[in-house]
Amino acid sequence: MMVLMLAMGIVERPANAQGDLDVNAKAAILVEASTGKILYEKNSENAQGIASMTKMMTEYLLLEAVAEGKVKWDQKYTVPTKVSNMSHNDGLSNVPLREEGTYVLKDLYEAMAIESANAATMAIAEIVAGSEANFVKKMNAKAKELGLKNYKFVNSSGLNNRDLAPYVDQVVGGPEEENVMSAKDTATLAYRMLKDFPEVLETSSIPKKVFAEGTEDEVPMENWNYMLPSLIREYEGMDGLKTGTTDFAGACFTGTAERDGMRYITVVMNVEVAPGENSYDARFSETRKMMDYAFNNYSIEEMLPADYQVKGQKTLPVDKGKEKEVQIKTDAPLSMVIKNGEEDQYKPKFVLNKKKLNDDSELTAPVKKGEKVGYVTLESKDKKDLGYLTDKGTNASKASVVAVDGVEKANWFVLSMRAVGGFFGDIWNSVTSTVKGWF
Repeated sequence: MMVLMLAMGIVERPANAQGDLDVNAKAAILVEASTGKILYEKNSENAQGIASMTKMMTEYLLLEAVAEGKVKWDQKYTVPTKVSNMSHNDGLSNVPLREEGTYVLKDLYEAMAIESANAATMAIAEIVAGSEANFVKKMNAKAKELGLKNYKFVNSSGLNNRDLAPYVDQVVGGPEEENVMSAKDTATLAYRMLKDFPEVLETSSIPKKVFAEGTEDEVPMENWNYMLPSLIREYEGMDGLKTGTTDFAGACFTGTAERDGMRYITVVMNVEVAPGENSYDARFSETRKMMDYAFNNYSIEEMLPADYQVKGQKTLPVDKGKEKEVQIKTDAPLSMVIKNGEEDQYKPKFVLNKKKLNDDSELTAPVKKGEKVGYVTLESKDKKDLGYLTDKGTNASKASVVAVDGVEKANWFVLSMRAVGGFFGDIWNSVTSTVKGWF
């Protein structure tokens, strides 16, 4: 009877270990964008094919080069034969580029970000690094710098090397290799992109545009992110970032959406495609499921007020000070991304800065008013908290603990009297203990 009821859909199947969300993909992750707080993950640390989600790294390096003045948006690029030939391969995503034709960098960037144009991406790699091979070195170096853990880049576009080989002088890696990253690394790259170069959304949010408009090479482009407003799978607040599809990677998508001041990042990799469903609908359906879950269930709440004092730890002892202790408190409110109704699932945890303490766990005078002596964070009572993408996010969930008042260093006379008092106090305690031992 139970089997029959399950088959008919009458009885709900058990939810996964993370509650009421289950994503039909080989790997997935859901993150709050301001802090990098992980709200859901599935196989998030296993390296998977990323296909054209690769282009987020190419975008990052390009935007960084522009910011540093190494390249300019209006600089021109003359198309060599191989890049032109690539751009006319109808089996790959592209905008046509004339051999020896000249295009400005901004147009090539928009072609990459909107149309996922592979030849335009190769052109950008050459502009930034001189060659595809040199650009790949930069990609891997930047991944390491950003703290990514499970990745390997072999080209700038996300193609399989067999498709790229006819159009480059040197293939990096094996003849059948593709770029790989974990879902967590992909989300971390998106998180850093939004932090470091938020202007990326100005382009990734464009649903339709004409490439090289006003020239003989103009061609209409439509964004592969069908969840953008006005496109066929539109989703409120969606404004980025990048889709990807190859036979090896399957259907992938890194999305981001914002509503009422809350922004989330989602990654789905190698989405399961049901019979009769196409891969585009599948990746957007799973993304919609994750976004709906986030917007309906999470918010940023103030968990501790400013001037909060941890119970049982409202003061710290001070050595060699005019006062023997000092009050401590938080210097700012502590807010956190919380699932609705789970505010009571966290408890304050006070962590002292051990570098500030002597061997007896005391502060040493002088102590300045407002001096940071540690921090308070919130600890999950059930230990099921998934943590953050980066240490910077972890720091966002901390409130500094500071000294309420300053404590000056006591003069030599006071210190001497304390030492004498301590000496006789020790003798008295010893005598008292001895006498007590007689009875």
